[in-house]
Amino acid sequence: MENNELLRRVQDLARRCDKSACVTNTGFLTPAEQYFLGSRPLTEFDCKLCFHGGAEDCERKAAFFLPDYLEEEYFDAAEYIKVIKLTAHFGTPGHRDYMGALLGMGVGREWIGDIRVIENTAYVFCLPSVLRHLTSIDKVGRCGVTAEETELSAVPPLQLQVKSKSFSVMSMRLDAVTGGMFDLSRTEAAKQINLGNVSLNYSQCTKCDAQIREGDIISLRGSGKGRVTGTGGTSRKGRLFVNAEIYK
Repeated sequence: MENNELLRRVQDLARRCDKSACVTNTGFLTPAEQYFLGSRPLTEFDCKLCFHGGAEDCERKAAFFLPDYLEEEYFDAAEYIKVIKLTAHFGTPGHRDYMGALLGMGVGREWIGDIRVIENTAYVFCLPSVLRHLTSIDKVGRCGVTAEETELSAVPPLQLQVKSKSFSVMSMRLDAVTGGMFDLSRTEAAKQINLGNVSLNYSQCTKCDAQIREGDIISLRGSGKGRVTGTGGTSRKGRLFVNAEIYK
């Protein structure tokens, strides 16, 4: 979804929440779309924006607009997000197999959240409106599957593997930090940025001098992604120490 279209959509949802005092929500958004909305608070409406994907560690999340009387800590995502457990028989389909089979049922991508595959089982987060349709699936790839609704609390947590990394830079420019995170020279990092192979907070960035802050996520095509977790102290030569986590 284009950013302008997305912004118009969420403004309408925020307006409806403000007027009706009821929760409104989008479909599942990409991390880039979430970052875009999170950086543009809708202060003209009396409601609160939060994101939820069904579990704490989901990547795709829906944007929810909460009326002023409802605090985020009391918001129950289980009313608005459902999860389907798919058990494959005589095979272990991958994420792409499940995605292809679900989209092949005529459901738009925005109606489906994360798909968490663990051995022969997949947990599919979805919006309630497509739950019944998706539970009718009986085949993924060449494997027969059994589908059933399950509780959000029954979904196993995602086991993220990260590697901590420390390095030093002369300044918090994108080319310098990218080089430090992915073991590249600054010249090579700048080349990758200019080629469009680097994303900052899930959006392609071609500005080598873009300033990096704590919490920023940098991705390098073909090498993965990582998050800047902090900075602190300087070397004798005035270089700034940077800490990061690289997702394996």
